[in-house]
Amino acid sequence: MEQVSYQASGMQRDSESAGFTPLDREDRPTVNTAAAAHYLNRRPQTLRQWASKDHGPLRPLRVNGRLAWPVAAIRKLIGVAL
Repeated sequence: MEQVSYQASGMQRDSESAGFTPLDREDRPTVNTAAAAHYLNRRPQTLRQWASKDHGPLRPLRVNGRLAWPVAAIRKLIGVAL
């Protein structure tokens, strides 16, 4: 079961318990589809559809046939400031 913590900014997931680095502490320039889906609260398949149909709020980079989602674009989309 997913842990939820309540903070002044509202209800937020406990990312560390799910195995993902919190987005405000993520230091990689890109993340894989599973991590991007976690941060965006979407299923990985939704992000794959965005990439394959070339529509959606984010565009991934393609590296050796794999999708790499820019962390800066994810932060901008959901409004996480550094």
